[in-house]
Amino acid sequence: MKTLYLVRHAKSSWKHDVDDHKRPLKKRGERDGKLVSEKVKTEIDPPQKMISSDATRAFSTAQFFKKALNISDANFETDHGLYDFSGQNVMRIIKALNNNLDSVMIVGHNHAFTSIANMLGNRYIENVPTCGFVMLQFDEKEWSEITTGKTVKTIFPRDLK
Repeated sequence: MKTLYLVRHAKSSWKHDVDDHKRPLKKRGERDGKLVSEKVKTEIDPPQKMISSDATRAFSTAQFFKKALNISDANFETDHGLYDFSGQNVMRIIKALNNNLDSVMIVGHNHAFTSIANMLGNRYIENVPTCGFVMLQFDEKEWSEITTGKTVKTIFPRDLK
């Protein structure tokens, strides 16, 4: 069985005159990152590996989950391919995961994450909100073989406030 945790980056700020890739989190994003990661910690087993988009807002969000879930530096990496909004690169990354890994958390962006949650899960999610968490499970033994799995859990900031 394979378990995929999707985390959309927390709310980012538009007030800084920086390239999209370098946009930081807003204060609300920081609060939501702490809130959701602390809740997730009580609901799941930590992933064996965590991979984040290298965009500032995704990397910053990932740090909240990395800390809450006690993920070591050796089991954390960034991948520019997760800086993807259509989902094609994200799917390639998922399908290419090492089969020795049974649980992986990826941190990235919309519209890719909502599309993937709906394509791979069995429950329609209109929109994975900023700092939204989705847990998907698959019966397959190889990541390259996953198709439709089961949407096991969602944790969204609005549900915790």
